[in-house]
Amino acid sequence: MTRIETPWGPWQAVTVTRAAELFAHLGAPWFVAGGWAIELAVGGPVREHADIDIMLLRRDQGRLHDVLPGWDIHAADPPGTLRPWPRHEVLPSGVHDVWCRPAADEPWRLQVMLDESIGDRWVSRVDARVTRPVASLRNLTPDGIPYLTPEVQLFYKSRHTRPRDETDFSAVLPYLDGRQRSWLDDALALTAPDHAWRRRLRDSPM
Repeated sequence: MTRIETPWGPWQAVTVTRAAELFAHLGAPWFVAGGWAIELAVGGPVREHADIDIMLLRRDQGRLHDVLPGWDIHAADPPGTLRPWPRHEVLPSGVHDVWCRPAADEPWRLQVMLDESIGDRWVSRVDARVTRPVASLRNLTPDGIPYLTPEVQLFYKSRHTRPRDETDFSAVLPYLDGRQRSWLDDALALTAPDHAWRRRLRDSPM
């Protein structure tokens, strides 16, 4: 992976395969997320990636320390502050971004996003009206790596639609079936009814 510099130290992300090895024994749902989730859904390269995101449910946050023993783990306190996250602290709902590296003198290797749930249902941290069964979030690559289903990842990306988000949307749109398109369109109807992606979801061929 490419090494990049940030105000909080360098990033040199692990590969998707290495991330899967690290989280194999988490004992709770986890998903490759972000741009890599789109790439896994497409089954091939889409664009360059500066980091790798892993999504966990907030209720399972303590398990992260179990699968990354001895790692230097920091919570991102909004806005823009990284601070060490001790093992037994329960992160509040406003903190949903965690950076991880094997040691303080090494580059950051992966980012963990904490998402909300109630019982067996995932609840979007963007808008609690957007919800679905936790089990329906999970897709698998042919070699068994779990990744966040692309319509949910696109819902998160729809908030900003940066150039890379537009690239990801265009790349994965032909792979979305009618059910996936309908779910994303319904979610956007609730949260961003004038979003430009809605027309493309309806009009682009499958």
